[in-house]
Amino acid sequence: MHQLQQSIETLFVTSPKQPPRDFRPIFNEFINQLNSGQIRATEFDGEKWQVNHWVKKGILLGFRYGQLTDYSGDIFPFFDKDTYPLHSFAIHQKIRIVPGGSSVRSGSFLAPGVVIMPPAYVNVGAYVDADTMIDSHTLVGSCAQIGKRVHLSAGVQIGGVLEPIGARPVIIEDDVLVGGNCGVFEGVLVRHGAVLAAGTILTASLPVYDLIRQELLKGNKEQPLVIPENAVVIPGSRPLEKSDFARRHGLHGYCAIITKYRDSGTETATALEKSLR
Repeated sequence: MHQLQQSIETLFVTSPKQPPRDFRPIFNEFINQLNSGQIRATEFDGEKWQVNHWVKKGILLGFRYGQLTDYSGDIFPFFDKDTYPLHSFAIHQKIRIVPGGSSVRSGSFLAPGVVIMPPAYVNVGAYVDADTMIDSHTLVGSCAQIGKRVHLSAGVQIGGVLEPIGARPVIIEDDVLVGGNCGVFEGVLVRHGAVLAAGTILTASLPVYDLIRQELLKGNKEQPLVIPENAVVIPGSRPLEKSDFARRHGLHGYCAIITKYRDSGTETATALEKSLR
């Protein structure tokens, strides 16, 4: 692993216009390890999530030196860099990809038990852990990290990030339920067991009001927005009081609200996904 990391770092810094002679064997090893989950763009070190900068550099090298290739089939035109073809799977991997237009890009990892309903898209660098459901019209963006037994409901958008190198991608920890048409962007961390109600939007700058603990949660340049464990989050609004115009017209801005923390009653509602497996 150390040798692969060193090779990627060296290739990224030297940056010749043409791919070096040793690029392909190095990149092939790199992409194989991404596909198998041996390496990942971000990982938990036992205390906190750490960005593996060199992994993101390796992904960017694939875009830098890949050649545009025609992968079109009989009825489906498809053009992409030859470094990032569609990910191929085998039946023994126990991943269920229902037919109907889903795509999983090479350089992403799906663990056994993952189910993908069509159409959905999983981008390069993403890591999707065991027994997670990716429902219809869902995007798992580049380098996003999705935990075990997560349910990404229909229409969910999980934002991706490759640059800047140090930027942390969105992280959804184990046993999270993300409701339909939710959007999670800009490195937001959703902790274990949280529930996002349908239509909830989370970004680094949008405020989250915790009614139970009476706290205001918000991200900044140093720390991303963190949704606590077992929090139940719904979309809400707040009055825009700083502007006379807004006050006169009763204008409100979007926010998210933590209304409760997950209990046994919430568990029975979220357990419905198990019947779909």
